[in-house]
Amino acid sequence: MHLAAGGSEGYVAPDTYEFWQPLIGDGAFALTRSMVVFAVVSILISVVLLRITSNLKVVPGKAQFLVEGTYGMVRNGLARDIIGADKFRPFLPLLFALFTVVLVNNLMGVFPFITFPTFSRIGYAIVLTAIVYFTYHGVWIKKMGVVGWLKSFVPHGLPTWIVPFMFVLEFMTYVITRPLTLALRLFGNMFAGHFMLLIFTFGGEYLLFHGSGILPVTGALAYLFTLVMYGFEVVVQFLQAYVFVLLTCVYIAGAVADEH
Repeated sequence: MHLAAGGSEGYVAPDTYEFWQPLIGDGAFALTRSMVVFAVVSILISVVLLRITSNLKVVPGKAQFLVEGTYGMVRNGLARDIIGADKFRPFLPLLFALFTVVLVNNLMGVFPFITFPTFSRIGYAIVLTAIVYFTYHGVWIKKMGVVGWLKSFVPHGLPTWIVPFMFVLEFMTYVITRPLTLALRLFGNMFAGHFMLLIFTFGGEYLLFHGSGILPVTGALAYLFTLVMYGFEVVVQFLQAYVFVLLTCVYIAGAVADEH
């Protein structure tokens, strides 16, 4: 890993190569650390959910309580309240899967010996966003037809001369801006958070062990601040999973709404 170098070479700051980390190969078909983390997380989530749901108890244990609480939050606090009590059920499996996958992969950024949030690689955020994108546009087109879908981009009652301008603006918002911001928000937060942890951790290590004068003291302070940053990062990781699913619910709610 290209992190910190001591001695005469001085400190070398982390760079974006830290987010590539190929394990086998180094080209387009390389097996990277993020791929392994994502695969392990997917298997772990599947095994845990299958084991818990196959042996449900009236008085839940800690694991069942945690899963049921998470499911209840997604079901009642997001899906039902935003999409609607009569329309949310078909989308609930997708929403719960999105929340758990995003949350657990985000938490890998602070998990010991892994410390790598999968969604700090934008490709993973793009894939999830594409799933959301085709889901709500597919539902929208199925409900209204292609012509009705296109007409819904223009609010009713506008003067004729302004309709083309509004169509372009609304089309760009729903078809381009929404998926772009949904992916970039998740990626940007995970990338920036992980990068900050790298800088404080390895910058503090260099100051502590290779600095002179007061620099070792600042290195120790950097390490203490890193612990604070880890706690803050956990909050951000949860919020990003929550916001991703919340916005997905908002987009689906707009697609299934009776009024357009």
